[in-house]
Amino acid sequence: MSRPKPQKRATVHDIAAAAGVSRGTVSRVLNGGYVSAEARAAIEAAITDVGYVPNNAARTLKMRRSQAVAFVALEPHSLFLDDPNIGAIMLGANAALSLADHQMVSLVVESARDTERVARYLSGGFVDGAIVVSARTRDPIIKVIADLRIPAAFVGHPPELRDSIPFVGIDNVGSARSITARLAASGRRRIGMIAAALDRDSGLDRLTGFKEALGTEFDSNLVADVPHYDYASGVKGMRLLLEREPAIDGVFAASDAIAAGALEALREAGRSVPGDVGVVGFDDSTWAVRCQPQLSTVHQPAKELGSFAAQLVLRQLAGEQVEHHGELLDTPIVWRDSA
Repeated sequence: MSRPKPQKRATVHDIAAAAGVSRGTVSRVLNGGYVSAEARAAIEAAITDVGYVPNNAARTLKMRRSQAVAFVALEPHSLFLDDPNIGAIMLGANAALSLADHQMVSLVVESARDTERVARYLSGGFVDGAIVVSARTRDPIIKVIADLRIPAAFVGHPPELRDSIPFVGIDNVGSARSITARLAASGRRRIGMIAAALDRDSGLDRLTGFKEALGTEFDSNLVADVPHYDYASGVKGMRLLLEREPAIDGVFAASDAIAAGALEALREAGRSVPGDVGVVGFDDSTWAVRCQPQLSTVHQPAKELGSFAAQLVLRQLAGEQVEHHGELLDTPIVWRDSA
């Protein structure tokens, strides 16, 4: 009795023929490069139809690559778990890497010792590139990435970021200015801000936008400086603002989590929202719709930021020239009931 012949392994040629595209177009999709949405959809359907399974072991030996990309988050460990934006950015990055058959490796940096450990790891050949999130001003990880010269992308734009490293982010200045102006247009006269993470470009830029929106009405005494974009900082910051200005009637919180904490402090003080005080946040995260009332906020496309950053790294790995001037994604205002 003759044995059945083993089924032939599907190849890039088979995908190209089934999708009606060139081998080069298929290769760009498999390696994370850019193609049109129509071509990508056709290729993904063809991959399923022909039963293509990438030979990662052979490809790794040929290319001497790990097929892994580091996701480096510079956050306290507790915030890494609690911050919905970090989670969404991470999921967006993982989805893009997974489509290109790359593994994501999560690295959390909270201390100088962590930075040294991560630097050793990144230089050891365990990953082919890195996505860096929440880098602070003068953060040593910036120099580590630049000196290693590995394919990398930053989410956000710390001032010291070298021109050779691409980034993706949002217009924090313009977004903060727009939502503060809308809050002021609702009739609020004594508007304060709970400003967080002023050691990062995002925090400092949101404070700048707040100042620009208020112009001559800006009062530095109505800015509460807190360390993190978290609920506890919102409670603390709002209590401080109420102490400084009992007549405060508007608050821009630097994140939705901070805004949620501010709502709690206002309830403790017997202030109604939006009746006595209008409150706006930033992120349009899950915090925004869990609050009562639901938050007016700025929509930050966190998942898209992660996906875009991953694609920047994958394009570099595929040998493409990537523009290094950076990309800013849209951040529309979402107006709800809190202001």
